[in-house]
Amino acid sequence: MRPTVLCFSGLDPSGGAGLQADIEAIGQSGAHAAIACTALTIQNSQQVFGFEATSKELLLAQANAVVGDLPIKCVKSGMLGTTDNIAALAEFLRAHPEYLYVLDPVLVANSGGSLGDQATLVKAFVELIPLATVITPNTVELRALTGVDDIEQATQTLFEMGAKAVLVKGGHEDTPDHIRNVLYADGKMIAESQCPRLDGEYHGSGCSLASFIAGRLAFGDSLKIAVQHAETWLFGVLKHAETPVAHGQKIPKRF
Repeated sequence: MRPTVLCFSGLDPSGGAGLQADIEAIGQSGAHAAIACTALTIQNSQQVFGFEATSKELLLAQANAVVGDLPIKCVKSGMLGTTDNIAALAEFLRAHPEYLYVLDPVLVANSGGSLGDQATLVKAFVELIPLATVITPNTVELRALTGVDDIEQATQTLFEMGAKAVLVKGGHEDTPDHIRNVLYADGKMIAESQCPRLDGEYHGSGCSLASFIAGRLAFGDSLKIAVQHAETWLFGVLKHAETPVAHGQKIPKRF
């Protein structure tokens, strides 16, 4: 069977982000996606209106049900929603140190709206940071996680918190013509990329990128190669993204 990525992520009814983005992106990477659902959200391509988180017990039961049944090579997390769910994931990862782990530190939806109390979640994420193979924050999340405004200093602060590797995504920075991503490992920059900035806003781009990286890591790619493959793939699916009827954020065409 194909290698499996086990995703801890929430349900987005619009299908643009969350667990559906994970499933589609991991499928496109060539791997198989399994899901431990962290929350049911109320959202569309424009806004998050609310959510109800899964209990810690139910979340762990979902994850443990597929351990041993599927060839899990990597874990990926997106929206976790509560400190209990963060603690549950940390417990799961410590029980399975053989799994690679991609941490996408989701705090706020790009479309607007809360996916949990940011200040509380930031404190809890400290437990997950040292467990991650790679962390994939955008610059807004990076500043929130570290409390540091300067991007370079904030990245180094993550390493001081125990990070092994960090992919800093520059889509929220004021660069009108391009987006620059930088990959760091052990505190040093090992790769950077630039792509033209496309018009509009995109729903689920971060989920998609992190999940594709996880899929390629599950296949045995090096981190640098996995990121390169994921960035190339993501740019293609964003170029062909579709605009919802209500003219919300564009939804990546992941197939």
